[in-house]
Amino acid sequence: MDRKIKNLFIQGAIASSFIADSIQKHSSQTAIGGHSIFLGQVRADELDGKIVTAIEYTAYEAMALEAMHTIREDIFAKYQLTCMHIYHSLGYVAAGQICLFVFTSAAHRKPAIAACEEVVERIKAELPIWGKELFDDHTHQWKENLPA
Repeated sequence: MDRKIKNLFIQGAIASSFIADSIQKHSSQTAIGGHSIFLGQVRADELDGKIVTAIEYTAYEAMALEAMHTIREDIFAKYQLTCMHIYHSLGYVAAGQICLFVFTSAAHRKPAIAACEEVVERIKAELPIWGKELFDDHTHQWKENLPA
C-alpha cells in the first residue's frame, strides 16, 4: 500500500508533551500489542576541551522527505507494523533536548523493536540532515554521523 509522503520535521526540540500525546493517541488501537520508541537526545560532548551546548540541524528537506518515504515503505513491507511515526528536529536544539523521535507499533513487540532500530540506523545513514555542533566558546563544527 503506497502511503503519502509525511513531513517528519519539527522546528526546534521535540517536546515531551508531544511525545506523551503521541503515545496516548494509540491507547484506542487495541490490536497493538507492542510499541518501540527511540528518542535521540543532544549530548553535551566534550571535544578538544570545548563542550557542545546545542546542535543546529539543517536539511535538504525535499530530498530528505523523499528518502524518508522510501525508508517508510521499505519498513512497512518488511515488518508487520500497525503504524510508524518519525519526527526530526530542524533548527536549534540545546543539549539535553530531544531531536529525534521514532515510534513503531505492531501486534507483537519483536517487529516493533526491529523496525524501530532499522529506521533509526537508516535515518542516520541515508537522510540529508546535518548538525552544526555549537560549543560553549561560541565556535562550531559540523557533526559527523558515526556508526553506533
